[in-house]
Amino acid sequence: MPQRLGIVVNPTSGKNTGAKVGSEALTLLRAAGVELLDLSAADARGAMQHGRAAIADRAVDALVVVGGDGMVHLGANLCAGTEVPLGIIAAGTGNDVARVLGLPVHDAAKAVERILSGGTRRIDAARHTTPTGEEKWFLGVLAAGFDAVVNERANTWRWPKGQMRYNLAILRELPLFRAIPYRLVLDGREVRTDAMLVAVGNGPSYGGGMKVTPDAVLDDGLLDVLVLHRIGTPEFLRVFPRVFTGAHVTHPAVEILRAREVHLEATGIVAYADGERFGPLPMTVEAVPGALTVLA
Repeated sequence: MPQRLGIVVNPTSGKNTGAKVGSEALTLLRAAGVELLDLSAADARGAMQHGRAAIADRAVDALVVVGGDGMVHLGANLCAGTEVPLGIIAAGTGNDVARVLGLPVHDAAKAVERILSGGTRRIDAARHTTPTGEEKWFLGVLAAGFDAVVNERANTWRWPKGQMRYNLAILRELPLFRAIPYRLVLDGREVRTDAMLVAVGNGPSYGGGMKVTPDAVLDDGLLDVLVLHRIGTPEFLRVFPRVFTGAHVTHPAVEILRAREVHLEATGIVAYADGERFGPLPMTVEAVPGALTVLA
């Protein structure tokens, strides 16, 4: 059982579920005699600074995040490539990473029980190294097509909140969207195509159960790359909803490729990973086997 836990809580996760679940988790962990170091901050940047300092000073045996996939993304960027395990108390709306790991969702008691049991699992993480040498990681899916365009649009609006903002952004972008010219390089093999959607999956799903790369697994050392080649808007509207079951992969315009390293080029695309703004293309991402230990 970890004796010293760093913990970061996002109280607004899951329509403020994070505050309730986080409070319960803190109470249970303290009752178990765990020494807690609260690394929460007013924003993600502050939490990253607190977390990096605690890990560098070896002040914690493990790091626990309370929230949704955005908090898991933050935790992965603190713990990947280190020996510090990541614990996840899922309290968000989507919780895709927690679900694929088989972790409890919106249940503080069961999540704390898993953390205190001391069981661990090594999983892969996907890494992008920026031109300045900064390493950025993700665990789930990198969106780099229509889905990324919608995210970028939605993030320019302050209202409405939640899923409705995303839905309105889809309605705004869909009439304007056209297939984008891509250059992909997968383990040295070049692919050029006009595509509606390109996604790189270390895990299988994003957006609360959208199985965009349904056969991706977290410990195979590979990235699954989905390419939805050029189709008309009416056909796109028929194909896209199938992503919730993974049935979209049977469509003739859908191609799934696998590689250890994926280079993406397209004009005007800002990629999103684990639902968070990740960076503009071009970029290269690589699967790093066993890069992260999770308390699972």
